[in-house]
Amino acid sequence: MRIARFSIDGNVGFGIIEGEPADEGGQLIELIKGHPFGDFERSGRKVPLAEVRLLAPVLPSKVVAVARNYSEHARELGNTVPESPVVFFKPSTTVVGSGDPVPYPTFSQNVHYEAELAVVIGRMCSRVPRERVADVILGYTCANDLTARDTQQTEGQWARAKGFDASCPIGPWVETGIDLDAAGDLAVMCTVNGEQRQLGRTSEMVHSIADLVVHITEAMTLLPGDVILTGTPAGVGPLTVGDEVAVTVERIGTLTNKVVKRD
Repeated sequence: MRIARFSIDGNVGFGIIEGEPADEGGQLIELIKGHPFGDFERSGRKVPLAEVRLLAPVLPSKVVAVARNYSEHARELGNTVPESPVVFFKPSTTVVGSGDPVPYPTFSQNVHYEAELAVVIGRMCSRVPRERVADVILGYTCANDLTARDTQQTEGQWARAKGFDASCPIGPWVETGIDLDAAGDLAVMCTVNGEQRQLGRTSEMVHSIADLVVHITEAMTLLPGDVILTGTPAGVGPLTVGDEVAVTVERIGTLTNKVVKRD
């Protein structure tokens, strides 16, 4: 199922998306009682998706991201392909939802898009054995690991380059109906103003989703709602104010954001 977090009439809740955009009458969202990280009940109340505001589908305590996990992307930036995953953090304040504006940071003149498959953790977990990886995953969503490339290249740490406000759009919802094997071969695409810029498949990842979960949880505990960004295919490039950037992941949906000037 597709689980969304939304706002309606000033209230925030979770719901289940029904239908497809092309369906007569459009898509609906059924409100649920509770939250997707535990037991919940379907309320039976359904409203048109167009009448709610979709929010970031989860509020992670941390976003754990993986660099250079596609060989061609590593090479296009002049980097070697790492033998083990290179992991970094994006703070929770980077997270915004589909449709939210992305203010261009004032300290950068070269912000890049990076389309990614994101893994959403469903339960607290640590030192997860490979055979249990599927058990700790709630589902998958789309992500854009926006990066101030000039800052990344000039500063020794990536904290500002990867961690500026609104630099981690995720959404539009969490798809729970994809198993671990299927998630390992999904198309990932990015368009800017309708023009395709990136197209790859998760089967091209150097380190698989299972590899990443095992590697990350060897070092840290992941909490329900935490997000793992699995890396980006080749084709990254700059954005400018006014651009509309869209990330589409096969079987999940499309995450769309507009770059705006920071006030």
